[in-house]
Amino acid sequence: MSEEFDDLKAAMTAATPAPDTARKAANLAAAEENFARLQGLADERRPMSERGPLARLGHGVKTMLNVMTTRGGLTLTTGLVAVGLVMVLPVGRDLLMPPAEMTPGEVALVDMDKTGREDRSGAAQLGGATAEEPAAPIASVRERVEADSADDLLLSEPEILAEESFVAPQVSQGLALNRSADQILAAPEAKRLIVPGDAVVVAPESDTEAFSNAETSPLKVTSEDPVSTFSIDVDTASYAVVRSSLTMGMLPPREAVRVEEMVNYFPYAYPESDGPDPFEATITVMPTPWNAGTELVHIGLQGDLPLVEDRPALNLVFLIDTSGSMQDANKLPLLKQSFRLMLAELRPEDEVSIVTYAGSAGQVLEPTRAAERSVILAALDRLESGGSTAGQAGLQQAYQVAEAMADDGEVTRVVLATDGDFNVGLSDPDALKDFIADKRESGTYLSVLGFGRGNLDDATMQALAQNGNGTAAYIDTLSEARKVLVDQLTGALFPIANDVKIQVEFNPAEVAEYRLIGYETRALRREDFNNDRIDAGEIGAGHSVTAIYEVTPVGSDAVRTGPLRYGETEGAGEPGELGFFKLRYKMPGEDQSRLIEEPILPGQGEAGEDARFSVAMAGFGQLLRGGDYLGGWGWTEAIALATQARGEDAFGYRAEAVTLMRLAESLSK
Repeated sequence: MSEEFDDLKAAMTAATPAPDTARKAANLAAAEENFARLQGLADERRPMSERGPLARLGHGVKTMLNVMTTRGGLTLTTGLVAVGLVMVLPVGRDLLMPPAEMTPGEVALVDMDKTGREDRSGAAQLGGATAEEPAAPIASVRERVEADSADDLLLSEPEILAEESFVAPQVSQGLALNRSADQILAAPEAKRLIVPGDAVVVAPESDTEAFSNAETSPLKVTSEDPVSTFSIDVDTASYAVVRSSLTMGMLPPREAVRVEEMVNYFPYAYPESDGPDPFEATITVMPTPWNAGTELVHIGLQGDLPLVEDRPALNLVFLIDTSGSMQDANKLPLLKQSFRLMLAELRPEDEVSIVTYAGSAGQVLEPTRAAERSVILAALDRLESGGSTAGQAGLQQAYQVAEAMADDGEVTRVVLATDGDFNVGLSDPDALKDFIADKRESGTYLSVLGFGRGNLDDATMQALAQNGNGTAAYIDTLSEARKVLVDQLTGALFPIANDVKIQVEFNPAEVAEYRLIGYETRALRREDFNNDRIDAGEIGAGHSVTAIYEVTPVGSDAVRTGPLRYGETEGAGEPGELGFFKLRYKMPGEDQSRLIEEPILPGQGEAGEDARFSVAMAGFGQLLRGGDYLGGWGWTEAIALATQARGEDAFGYRAEAVTLMRLAESLSK
């Protein structure tokens, strides 16, 4: 045996080329440079009992060395191990293929241990990476597919990985995929594909989100512009997006914060109507907590809640986005769970149909009575993501199905569930809005539910919901799904008043300046108030709506604008009233609006817990948007006000808000 090894050793020695001193020096310099660079990229591994593949390889080498102890055996095994390590270790790989910047659609092979930390593969360290950090691309997905090596990229049953620290701070969750290579190629969200042994993880781009908002409502001089007009808003999407950002450890984008939706997220127990109107307006004038020289005019609307037994039959068309961008755990899987909750609230005679869109639209469930729950759930469970997003085709088919389901006296709704990533079929957004508006006039309303982050198109979802006379909500957790689709289902699907508009005329004799807090995207022209052809917001059964003005009394030290040399008309109005409140609305099915009006008086009403908590939330929203009008009032004061006014809080929504405010305070530092 020893002689055979000696012969093999002699043959290897004879085949070894003569040393090249210059080349050796160049290779060593390149290796040292790459090693130093890699040392800078990777954090030190912490000791573990669960060892990764490299540790297991080392253990195998040790065992082999213990067995093969002859001089020839040691020579052979040492040579083999050296070659193996050069091929396996990152330094060796980088000597053969220097790292380069990754582009969307490229992949990196990463050797992972069971904690999800990278084993120095040359890709960016996952435990604290940013989306801009480089990684070592092996090849593009397309190149590897064309080379018939897809098995190197994808396994049939990838391990689920979901750690909040897994990728960049902008992305809160690792995404486990089980998709074909074609589906990955079509995924618009792909920023970096990583293949850690037996899992495929995608980090979606964090800069493709779009939000519907405008600059903060400016301060108005009453003598110059005494009238404020806006449409009411009962959407809650902004609050849930803010919560999603804060729980991921980052402040929300400023444009994602719509203050009125922060306020209107919470149920309030304003007085209900005791007259012919389906809701009551409650006006309260109170001191401003962030500015001692101003006052708040707080307007609360409370919709009546008819008996559930009296509601008409309901026809629901679930229009579900099943495109490639919906594969994340907090998108299509959460959507399925959410709709399961909603089905439990339907009556047996209600009907459900499911239309999906991805590449092309299709009906996957014919109109089915809610009593056949197992049939509906089976259709939901069969949904899978893949392909591009043919949003317009899906909407058109959903409305066709809804029209076929509609019957006299019944309520028909299309519920669109999507991340808003419309990238096919929207060549003319204005035409699509007109299409939805036409369907709205027929009585079929459109509500929009947003899912997921990274490529959330809030702006499109807001436009669709506003034109469709429906509501827009964002669902980030199963608890939020229960709030929107169970607790508030009646209000979301059964309106008690359409085209609700508010107009307040302030009295220049009493009010020098004013500003509306929030409602930037709901502003209307003064002449729109009396025009019944102008669309506005809807109030559903049991909904509450809050609007808050900050007003500066004449003569207050808090007046921000200076006097005019010419044309000063301050004090030209009649003293006594702060202003005059008007509200227009239409009863469902009617074309002519009805008018509610009353004066706003100094010291009017009493500031209860509901009013004070809503003011705290208005302050919360303003702080997130920059707090231009808050002076020195900050997080400590906002948290104290919200805590003091929290009240009974049966569902814990207000306690959660205080927790979010504390998170925002910490993150803002």
